[in-house]
Amino acid sequence: MHPVAHPGISRLSWRRVSVFALSLASLLAIVWIATTLRDRASASPANPEDPAQVALGQQVYTAQCARCHGANLEGQPDWKKPLPSGAMPAPPHDASGHTWHHADGLLFEIVTKGSQAYAPDAPNTMPAFGDVLSNEEIWAVLAYIKSTWPAETRAIQAGISQNEK
Repeated sequence: MHPVAHPGISRLSWRRVSVFALSLASLLAIVWIATTLRDRASASPANPEDPAQVALGQQVYTAQCARCHGANLEGQPDWKKPLPSGAMPAPPHDASGHTWHHADGLLFEIVTKGSQAYAPDAPNTMPAFGDVLSNEEIWAVLAYIKSTWPAETRAIQAGISQNEK
């Protein structure tokens, strides 16, 4: 006997109701996730959903960042292996790299102050761009980079950014 027996309702009807309820719950979860992603993206000054900001970011990236990080955000070869100087090669900014492991605020600071500010005892090659680029341009570059990541990667990074403000 079905746990919630009701006269006139068959097991098949209960299954249909259960499938409908599960489908509705799944749809609501998808809507909630999409809304959360949109809200988190708009909470950061780097908004990968803003076409104008992404276009500006791509222009600035091409002019200022691509020579080290690659025209397609691919980074330098063997980016996980130190150079003879001990400095690390420029990492990729696509989803294969580790950029998405960091909060937007930290990424902004690294671009502004250079990596030497965060690892003073390690040889680094990432210069500070705070005197070269405006805050708007730096946020735009981050928006451009984020716009190339898959939705799942952006969702994970958005959670990091929310937790590490």
